[in-house]
Amino acid sequence: MPTTFQLSGEAITKLLTSTQQNIARVYGDPAATDRDRASIDELLAAKAWTELDDRFFRDLAFGTGGMRGRTIGKIVTKAEEGRPQPLDRPEFPGTGTNMLNFGNVHRAVSALGAYLIEGYPGEKLSVVIAHDTRYFSPEFARAAAKSLNALGIDALLFPEDRSTPQLSFTTRAAGAQAGIMITASHNPSHDNGMKFYSRDGGQVVEPHASGITKHFTKLSSDPAALPALLKTISKPGKVVVLEAEMDTIYQDAVGNLVLEPEAILETREKIKFVYTPLHGTGIRAIPTLLDRFDFRYSIVEAQRQGDGRFPTVKSPNPENAEALELAIKQAEAEKADVVMATDPDDDRMGVAVRDAVGKMVLLTGNQIGSIMAYYRCSRLVAQGILTDDNRKNAVIIKTFVTTDLQKKIAEHFGVRCIETLTGFKYIGEKMHDYEKAHGDPEFAKRPAAEQRAAALEASHFVIFAGEESYGYTGGDYVRDKDGNAAVLMFAEVAAWAKSKGKTLAEYLDAIYRELGFYTERLGTLTFEGAQGAQQIAKLLASFRGKPPTRYQGQAVTGVDDFGLQDFTDGDGKKIPKETMLLFHMADGSRMVVRGSGTEPKIKFYFLTRADAKGDLAAIKTERKAFLESWWNEVQEDVKKRVA
Repeated sequence: MPTTFQLSGEAITKLLTSTQQNIARVYGDPAATDRDRASIDELLAAKAWTELDDRFFRDLAFGTGGMRGRTIGKIVTKAEEGRPQPLDRPEFPGTGTNMLNFGNVHRAVSALGAYLIEGYPGEKLSVVIAHDTRYFSPEFARAAAKSLNALGIDALLFPEDRSTPQLSFTTRAAGAQAGIMITASHNPSHDNGMKFYSRDGGQVVEPHASGITKHFTKLSSDPAALPALLKTISKPGKVVVLEAEMDTIYQDAVGNLVLEPEAILETREKIKFVYTPLHGTGIRAIPTLLDRFDFRYSIVEAQRQGDGRFPTVKSPNPENAEALELAIKQAEAEKADVVMATDPDDDRMGVAVRDAVGKMVLLTGNQIGSIMAYYRCSRLVAQGILTDDNRKNAVIIKTFVTTDLQKKIAEHFGVRCIETLTGFKYIGEKMHDYEKAHGDPEFAKRPAAEQRAAALEASHFVIFAGEESYGYTGGDYVRDKDGNAAVLMFAEVAAWAKSKGKTLAEYLDAIYRELGFYTERLGTLTFEGAQGAQQIAKLLASFRGKPPTRYQGQAVTGVDDFGLQDFTDGDGKKIPKETMLLFHMADGSRMVVRGSGTEPKIKFYFLTRADAKGDLAAIKTERKAFLESWWNEVQEDVKKRVA
């Protein structure tokens, strides 16, 4: 087995320096397999320079709460293809430092284990592991368990795939020090990833993320580091398969979110739903939850089974209209009222509803979240749970790029609105802060009604939390967005609106007329691979160094630079630095520019508002045209900046 490796010839001139260094490091690593070396040899022989750069130009980095990347290369080598596998999958994940493969899973999980050993000296350590239905997800989960066991840490595994929110919930409920979710959420089928969770059930934030990254870097650069650590372990950990009771405990917590069960019963025969899990984990909990409250629904059978190919959709992303096509077709055939879809790891939900004339229309994540936020506030006030005395201790949490309609809803009902950076890990961190304020280590184990009363009296009760990218939760029982809860909460709003003779589209229009018409547009540009990462960095630097002065004939009146300036949230807590730029326009509209933490994309968020007292249909058309024109102008600006 070779321990050194030297590139020569054309490879030296064609490949990035970092790529060459990483290829040599992997090729000479005693832990590398003959398959790894065969894949490298094959790509070098084929002169697949772009593929090699994409695979090796960097170490796969930690992003928004974890790491995510391709597990199948654009070019699949013969060594990776291996023997025929179910679901048309290669036998092995792709070789590369920038790929999600067994080597990176082992190093990342070992880094987490090393951090836990360092951070919890003397404690018996355990980590909950869950996985979705993606290619290699079960294998990565078992590999993660093996890596933890070698470090003396118990691995608590679900018997089959489970959702991200259930992983978040179970990490806290099981008293584990951490959690690992194997998923790439709604990314294409060639991707996979991991999200790491702290013992409070939230995705890791600073300083924990940097602490894990430090160990990951050490394990990647020093082959002797892990063997040295393993020598200090006196007893290996074990694998514990979680029992069905954990499913029940989680589903009970989700069920506590329902506020008006009577409205559901009243409209049971009048409203019907279509649900699709898009080949993901939602099928494990959502039918049970809908059955518990006696909803009438059907499931899109062609999308019921877990399948890492996601064969019936171009992308398993409920943000995209195409992903809901089969469900909408079924709804038309069955004359159903509402379509709901969740992504593979079941933390996001997209919907389609009927408008006043019976046409199926898609709602945006901002609209879905605003409907649920308004409904939950209004019912809690009507039930006397929110009062003039305690409303100051109730809160809606949203990200900076989420619609300002939710801020207006909070203002309307006299509750607080706290804004965070993009990423549900920051929302989960706020929930953890509010729980810590009670000073009661048993607080999370108290009944839901008692927790709510205590929070309204002495801390902050989370009415609703969400982000524009189709993620929502109705409370701090879970510290991540929850597709299971979103389906249940949205079905309840639909049933309640039906009991009042309204469609959800009409319900939303009533909110607009009362509070103003808020609308948004997301623009994304994709730049893949090593060259793409450089282009994204160049664009962000350009918008920072030479900010636009006018858009749509209006002056840019201010720029908030979250990477250089200091900001605090509504609780007075310092907001972490992040490369995100917020541009304020003269008419109150805003544009946010940021690089995605989990995908090779740069994202542009456009937010605008108009008074809604006049012809609402005309106002919607005008604002939509305004945002479309603005996005077109920005794309032309981008072309100049990357030229």
